[in-house]
Amino acid sequence: MKWQNAPMPETAPDEIRVRVKATAVNRADTLQRKGKYPVPEGVTSVMGLEMSGVVESVGFMAEEWSVGDEVFGLLSGGGYAQFAVIHKDMAWRKPPELSFEKAAAIPEVFLTAYQALFWIGGLGDRSDSTVLIHAAASGVGTAAIQLAKKAGAVVIGTASSGKHTICKALGIDLVIDYKSEDFLEVISDEYGSGVDIILDMVGANYFERNMKILNRDGRLVNIASLSGTKAEINLLTLLAKRLRIEGTTLRSRSKDYQIKLAASCGEFCMPGWKTGILKPVIDRVLPVEDASEAHRIMEKNQNAGKIVLSVE
Repeated sequence: MKWQNAPMPETAPDEIRVRVKATAVNRADTLQRKGKYPVPEGVTSVMGLEMSGVVESVGFMAEEWSVGDEVFGLLSGGGYAQFAVIHKDMAWRKPPELSFEKAAAIPEVFLTAYQALFWIGGLGDRSDSTVLIHAAASGVGTAAIQLAKKAGAVVIGTASSGKHTICKALGIDLVIDYKSEDFLEVISDEYGSGVDIILDMVGANYFERNMKILNRDGRLVNIASLSGTKAEINLLTLLAKRLRIEGTTLRSRSKDYQIKLAASCGEFCMPGWKTGILKPVIDRVLPVEDASEAHRIMEKNQNAGKIVLSVE
């Protein structure tokens, strides 16, 4: 990857153009770099799915925004740049309590976790849920821990032993070392039962055990497949437990869906972001010129939380 000149992004009538202050790295970026995550039609090939910055120009249908407003939000692409455009309804106003670096680390992970837990997992409908979060020390994982705890759930996670401290600081009830422990055995021994919702980005290697540890009417939400894409399914288990399995990505969703999700997530989370009750976990901040190094760190799983890229 190279930091070089590119055309200034054009602002549609319902968009605002933002002078980017910070962006953040996501697994999807590393896959896009390898050609394994196609860019949606009409979206810039410049990477970057989130950003924070200052409004530089406003489309004529985005009158609720003004030049100079500080914003952050989810993008379809283009965050690794000095300027990016975003739909007027996808941008959140940045509270003064949040730095640009912290704000840039929020959109992708909190929207992904919120969608998976509440819209798909049905967490808001279950006041006594037990939630299992795989890769709990990742960006999405750390956001999911906080959201699930805010909803009153018992929260269990898997992470390498070196990352347990981060999970515990966020209030997790039990964290399991996936390298030396079997989460199926540990959860069964500790609680004598299973879990109601699983948020999983590991995929194939965990699928069979996920099915076994889910309670009746449990829900498995897959957002990635880091260990592989193919797994066998026991239909008897699926039927007997009335399980629901669903996969999801955000980038491929319609703009209308994303706008509604952003509104719902923002309403739920903004008070917590302002007070610090909900917060992004940042592993490190690098200059955007070091994006290649940031990708290397993520691909080697050397980060706990988000890697932020400072643009200015």
